[in-house]
Amino acid sequence: MLLVSTPKPRVLILCTANSARSQMAEGLLRHDRGDEFEVHSAGTRATIVRPEAITVMREIGVDLSHHRSKSLDEFAGQRFDYVLTVCDHARENCPIYPHHGQQLHHNFEDPAAVQGSEAERLDAFRRVRDAIRAYLRNFPLDRPTSFG
Repeated sequence: MLLVSTPKPRVLILCTANSARSQMAEGLLRHDRGDEFEVHSAGTRATIVRPEAITVMREIGVDLSHHRSKSLDEFAGQRFDYVLTVCDHARENCPIYPHHGQQLHHNFEDPAAVQGSEAERLDAFRRVRDAIRAYLRNFPLDRPTSFG
């Protein structure tokens, strides 16, 4: 019997700058469940991938050093089965794509906004990384959360 391979559901994870939360979520979902999903991330504006995000992800065996910050514009015209916003700003400023599948939202603390020593900043990135990983264990959720 010939088995036909079906494409994996496509996921787009959005945040403001695509520098920390969405990058960590992309890395985690790809690392933990990449056999189930094709995962991408973007921001409402592109900046850089935060070095703290690279450091705390490396601690758990996920390499973000090759990632780059991407603008949502890079994915214009592409269809996604899931669009997941991980910050309120992205949710409020993300265009609505009615032809996409589920649009989900969960606001995570912005670790890049934490001031203090390097140790304090890294602790903030670890907290957010762990919160995102816990959230993604149950992804996708049973019911979509609409934008707006």
